Amino acid sequence: MTATAPRHRRALVIPVGMAMATALAFLPNATASAAGSVPAVTAEATPLSYVVNIRPGDGPSPSLKKAIGKAEGTILTSYDKIGVVVVHSSNPDFATTIRKARGVQSAGATRHAPLPAQSTTDVGTPKVLTADDLAEVDAVAGEDPLQPLQWDLPAIKADQAHEKSLGSSKVTVAVIDTGVDDTHPDIAPNFDRDASVNCVTGKPDTADGAWRPGATESPHGTHVAGEIAAAKNGVGMTGVAPGVKVSGIKVSNPDGYFYTEAVVCGFMWAAEHGVDVTNNSYYTDPWYFNCVDDPDQKALVEAITRASRYAEKKGAVNVAAAGNENYDLAADEITDPVSPNDTPAPTERVIDPSECFDIPTQLPGIVTVAATGAKGIKSSFSNHGLGVIDIAAPGGDSTAYQTPQAPATSGLILGPLPGGRWGYMAGTSMASPHVAGVAALIKSTHPRATPALVKALLYAQADATPCTDPYDINGDGKIDAVCEGPKNYNGFYGWGTADALDAVTK
Repeated sequence: MTATAPRHRRALVIPVGMAMATALAFLPNATASAAGSVPAVTAEATPLSYVVNIRPGDGPSPSLKKAIGKAEGTILTSYDKIGVVVVHSSNPDFATTIRKARGVQSAGATRHAPLPAQSTTDVGTPKVLTADDLAEVDAVAGEDPLQPLQWDLPAIKADQAHEKSLGSSKVTVAVIDTGVDDTHPDIAPNFDRDASVNCVTGKPDTADGAWRPGATESPHGTHVAGEIAAAKNGVGMTGVAPGVKVSGIKVSNPDGYFYTEAVVCGFMWAAEHGVDVTNNSYYTDPWYFNCVDDPDQKALVEAITRASRYAEKKGAVNVAAAGNENYDLAADEITDPVSPNDTPAPTERVIDPSECFDIPTQLPGIVTVAATGAKGIKSSFSNHGLGVIDIAAPGGDSTAYQTPQAPATSGLILGPLPGGRWGYMAGTSMASPHVAGVAALIKSTHPRATPALVKALLYAQADATPCTDPYDINGDGKIDAVCEGPKNYNGFYGWGTADALDAVTK
């Protein structure tokens, strides 16, 4: 059976020199995805993963350990400081049983697919820039060779910011994602190995290179890492903060799923390894929205909330992408047709986004980022919502919808790809790292700033961007989204568009 594709925040992928026909991929509700074959889930010896949330402190008590064992569970690891225990069990009634145990506050299955999932490749691969593409780019003095293609840098004044500061090597941004190729010439100079790890199982794997994507896995994390901190070294492109460090925290499995135990591990690793900013360009599978009136989903919300709050408490600003479905996240209701996305037949459901959360995007304290295109208006696919979106940044859009000024040729975002290559992607996945980069520049300018202060400066320095009204991105005479709120705080752009120049001068 074929599983529903996990639709995460990774990217909308399209070849360089996109034709008009492919512009259809950027209509509202369109997104690139990864598809995979997942064995049917049966009640017979199907090992699944669970999070069991208890009071933070000393970890599971002897009585709880006994209860977990009696319920046919095996503890994989325990994050005692936040009271989250990761358990594997083949007992289909494990969650129901363990919720009755003394000291358990919530518990739930993190997935529906058996362990381990079967490996597949992503659908849609970025077209690599060819030698001819590279030869056609004419950089001026002081620019990296591919910088003329990066319309996104001047869009947030990053090119001007770099004349003042490239950021501090004492600041690290963790890319919680599909893995980072630290051997790439644009990433290697700024890579922080000590802050990198593989968290896919929910337990840290520190083997050398464990944070890298496999040959058939998504290039998404590498692209994101380069957008943040590609070195200004005369090679390739330039990141928003090319002087800061970047680390890779791999949390997606070979199928491209971001499960709760991996995300919890990622935040906790960042918290304990001096990370200043985390970038989260995904939603946590298998539920696009996690409803707190469901005991399983409630447990997932609680576990990641605890982990992200702990990371912020330890000094990290957590930045997340808003999503690529053109949803109004402040609406009274949203139809979610893809959850759970790791089963052969997800059930369409209508949810209330004030009670059902996209995690980590809608969690407390998270900087939620919407995407803009080359014309500076909301990308056709970007989610929005008054009171949900905090800030906006370039994430790209169909070139047909938002054409950049020359010498840039594509309305998408350029970034590095594994194996020493470069290519274009688009999505709120690409917007979030721009904001993470600006946050890193703020932290570089104000090294003693707390996460709360960094966020306050990020919002205060943003360029107020008024609602686009009417918003008819494809020019067909029909309104594609409605923006609410005034110029300095609205549902499309939040507090405005991120400003890298202010980040290094104010």
